[in-house]
Amino acid sequence: MKALAHKLVEELTVETAFTIGGKIQIAESVVITWVVMAIITFLCIWLTRNMKVRNPGKRQLAAEFIVNWLDSFTGDMLGEHALQYREYMSTVLLFIGFANIIGVFGVKPPTKDMNVTIALSLMSIILIEAAGIRAKGGKGWLRSFTEPIAIVTPINILEVFIRPLSLCMRLFGNVLGAFVIMELIKMLVPVGVPVVFSLYFDFFDGLIQAYVFVFLTSLFIAEAAEPAAPRPKKVRKAKKKAVQA
Repeated sequence: MKALAHKLVEELTVETAFTIGGKIQIAESVVITWVVMAIITFLCIWLTRNMKVRNPGKRQLAAEFIVNWLDSFTGDMLGEHALQYREYMSTVLLFIGFANIIGVFGVKPPTKDMNVTIALSLMSIILIEAAGIRAKGGKGWLRSFTEPIAIVTPINILEVFIRPLSLCMRLFGNVLGAFVIMELIKMLVPVGVPVVFSLYFDFFDGLIQAYVFVFLTSLFIAEAAEPAAPRPKKVRKAKKKAVQA
């Protein structure tokens, strides 16, 4: 167990890849994040080169299929009132997916660094609240904290801080938990079996965690982007005008 604890400490330690000017330290997770971004950017440029309206090539067909699938996949989670956020959610899905499965190549996934998961969670929560303000307006967004009744306002305000924390800890904890399970398997069955489980945790589980993060963020955005219900006074005024008409 001491060996496991030692490896866990090593895994949690954020290593410095290089230093700029002897003062600015660039973490390993940042460098791997740049690599993931470069891979995604390269694939996007490569798949969308020489696009044609007629007689499209195989690469263009592949690109169109991926975009249509991502739009449909994220659009179903976001709902009709938040479809404008599909592109962002698709980008997050691709980034976390690539960041998690890059461990197959023997590289530490950047999502094992809590700083990365915190940044992703903060970006998500800012978008969630921005979606609420955009859909309901400033006054409607503030009023939503008093729903369904005013007494729950402190709880609703607390949720603004709980949501990014839950997103961060869920992603970080699940990725780190896979590492702990792998180390225990290696201790019990050192030959053969760890290879199979390593592929599962590095590939399938990594994609599952990307889906869970995007699903929860999309769920919160869909909830925030729902149009505000008309206030009772406005409903009565609307009925009164309809009767007079």
